[in-house]
Parts: sequence; C-alpha cells; structure tokens
Amino acid sequence: MLDALQHPAAAPPGRQIGPMAPVVAIVGATGAVGVELLRCLEAREFPLRGLRLLASARSVGRTLPFKGEAIAVEELTEASFEGVDLALFSAGSGISKRYAAAAVRAGAVVVDNSSAFRMDPDVPLVVPEVNGAALASHRGIIANPNCVAAIATVALAPLHRAHPIRRLTAATYQAASGAGAAAMEELRESTAAYLRGEAYTPKVLPHPYAFNLFSHNADVDPDNGYNGEELKVVAETRRILGADDLPIGITCIRVPVLRAHAIALNVEFNEVVTPEEARAILAAAPGLRLVDDRAANHFPMPSEASGQDDVLVGRIRRDLGDPSGRSLALFVVGDQLLKGAALNAVQIAESLLRR
Repeated sequence: MLDALQHPAAAPPGRQIGPMAPVVAIVGATGAVGVELLRCLEAREFPLRGLRLLASARSVGRTLPFKGEAIAVEELTEASFEGVDLALFSAGSGISKRYAAAAVRAGAVVVDNSSAFRMDPDVPLVVPEVNGAALASHRGIIANPNCVAAIATVALAPLHRAHPIRRLTAATYQAASGAGAAAMEELRESTAAYLRGEAYTPKVLPHPYAFNLFSHNADVDPDNGYNGEELKVVAETRRILGADDLPIGITCIRVPVLRAHAIALNVEFNEVVTPEEARAILAAAPGLRLVDDRAANHFPMPSEASGQDDVLVGRIRRDLGDPSGRSLALFVVGDQLLKGAALNAVQIAESLLRR
C-alpha cells in the first residue's frame, strides 16, 4: 500500500469526476495508447468541455487532431491538472507514480493505464463489463488492467459467474502495440527489410521481429522462470475475477502482429460444462462477439479484431485431455490498443459519469 504522500487514500470513496461535461487531460498523449485514447473519446462522443494533451517537453509544439481541430500538446508538470476533472494516464508507471497524486490533489479522478497501482488494495482494478461495481470504492485513482488480463477476463468472467473456474491455462500471442509505437514501427521496418532481402538490426525488441516469434520481452524471474508479463497477468486476472487463489499457468509470446492480442485458454471448471452452454453464455455477454464457425473453420483472428471494440471469442470445444468433461478450450482475440488499453479506460470514465 502506498503511503499518504503518494496515494490520496483520505479522499472519500466513489469520488465523482465533476460536471457531466468534464475537463479531460490525457497524459502521454503522443504515445500509441494516448493517440488511441483521443480517438476513442471522439468516436464515442464522450461529453467533455475541455481537453488538455500532456506529454514530455520534447513533444511540446506538436498538435493532435480532435473533432476537426488541432490541439496543441503541453508539457506535463505538477501544475498541469488545475481545473481538470478527469486525467487519463498512459505514460508508464514512473510518470504515474510521480504525477497521479498531484492530479488527485488538484481535484481530478485518475484512470491509470500503467502497472503503478494495479495491485494496490486501495485502488480498484476495473474491467467495466466484469467488475464495474468496484468503481464505487475508488479514492481518486482507478487502475486500468494489463491488456491480456483485460481481454481475457471479458470472456472468462461470464463463464466464471455461471460455473466457478477451478484452474486456468493460457498461451498468449501478443502484438507489437503492447510494446509501444516504436515496436510497431520496428515490425513494419523489419518486415520491409526482410522482404527486400536486407539485414535489419533490432532496436526496440531483443530479437528479430519479422516472420518470427519469441518469448515476451519482459524480464524473466531467475527463480521461477516466468517473465514479468506472465506474472502480471496471473495476479491481475485473479484480482479482476475476485478469485485470489485461482491456479493459473501461462506462457506469453510476442508475435509479428501490429495491434491485436490472441489468447488460447484452457478452462477447468468445478463441474461439467458443455461447449453448447458455454457458447450460449458467451454469445449473451457484453463486450464479446462470438466467432465460432466450425464448418468454415472461421474463428477469431487479429485481422478481424483490430480496430474493433468487441473481444472476439470462439473455437469453443471440449478439452479431449480431460476425460471428466470439466474442461473447455477456447480462443480469444482483442485489440490491444482498444479493449486492452484505451477503450477500457474510456469505458471506465463513462461508467463514472453515469454514477
């Protein structure tokens, strides 16, 4: 738990974000998620009466489009939040730890996309379709989950509510966008170089990216062999689902896809669940679109999930390795920049306006 100087725990629970048309600030506005936040606010016609785009000093002078206007980028300082009702942070955990408390002191509610507060017990970790009620307990800061945890739990939560999950195994196929705009550009550049037959030296990621895949580039724990991304997904999935002791095994892989994460899930329940029942549950759940055409061999794909708000779910079948009938396999794909980041943050903000 953060101390009182870093985390404004004295703020009343469920603090509102001001008027129905709030002043909004985007911290990290020039990054891949920041740009997507701006697009989401515009596309969803989020009601705001003022917008501030904040970034480091090197971005000052740039402009970003919003509703036909060019909005100037301002330098982020502790004084940037005067008059701000809602601050959407997407600039890394170091920036969040440094500036989030200043934003709350100025009267803003912070929705933070970094890992800085996700496991703080005083900060709700929220996917609105899954645990939106947790917003009632916020004290000025709300954490936006890891992209894999957010996308996966949209599909897992309705199943877990109907039939408690006993064990979960996952393998992820993660897009370049999860490593930022520079990684996306490296994928483009390295692919073009590969097709020209030219050598390309990686600058952002540790291994060649074009026509390759490799273990997620987060640091590996020397004792247990899991990388930081895997450990984050385990901890955050448990917290979002409210299942602190849920056994989860996971392998996270970086693949040469621009912006949509794919996840193969093997779900063991406490009781027998048929594919037909699971399909009906998922088809009726918010935030999901069922893509499960066995006859056409058509299941969720990054090419169809990219740019889409909904998480795609399909390939729903019995796990033939579990003769008890309690395990199902399914495949989930979601846009990392949308439901895995910007869209979820904007949905949190929308939920706050409705409270």
